[in-house]
Amino acid sequence: MSKLVVSVLTSLDGYFQGPNGDLGVMPFQDAFNTHNLELLSTAGTLAYGSTWFTENWDFWSKVAADSSANTRERDIAHFVTALPKLVISDSMAADPDAPWAPTTRVVHRAAAPAELARLKERSDGDVVMFGSATTWNPLLELGLVDELIVLVGPALLGAGNKLFTGSRAGLHLTEASILPGSELVKLRYLTTD
Repeated sequence: MSKLVVSVLTSLDGYFQGPNGDLGVMPFQDAFNTHNLELLSTAGTLAYGSTWFTENWDFWSKVAADSSANTRERDIAHFVTALPKLVISDSMAADPDAPWAPTTRVVHRAAAPAELARLKERSDGDVVMFGSATTWNPLLELGLVDELIVLVGPALLGAGNKLFTGSRAGLHLTEASILPGSELVKLRYLTTD
């Protein structure tokens, strides 16, 4: 059975975005992309909220077309553009003419729990979600998130969008490490509730 794995970068004070959704203030480091590539290589499906999907698709499809991109970035771009994707959104509609249409389905938030449960029953790779806290927070509360990976970066933001805003969720720490060549602390949790 597959897992729903959520991976998110946060500041030391628990923000996954700066004020007004600004990602430019986040403590990204080069090891972040190496970590993401490792997760993508285990994925059978990528899950997104609509905002993050659009930003991620736009960025990585440009990298895929850039012959000067390095091998790691081209590999990430390949996974992001080629893997099946599930976009969870009440505001985004499927567009059969969009370049992402052949690999992407859009489902309403109310239908997402059943669809994710169906995807987890197959065995061709995990369902992986990056960021999209407003999308994965309710899924964690419903018990659908199996593994939460939090990368804690060396910065205090003081304001922004919090990592988690739902009800209390029980977690079991299974790994604490520093990503090689970085100051990013990787905390891997299994959900217990």
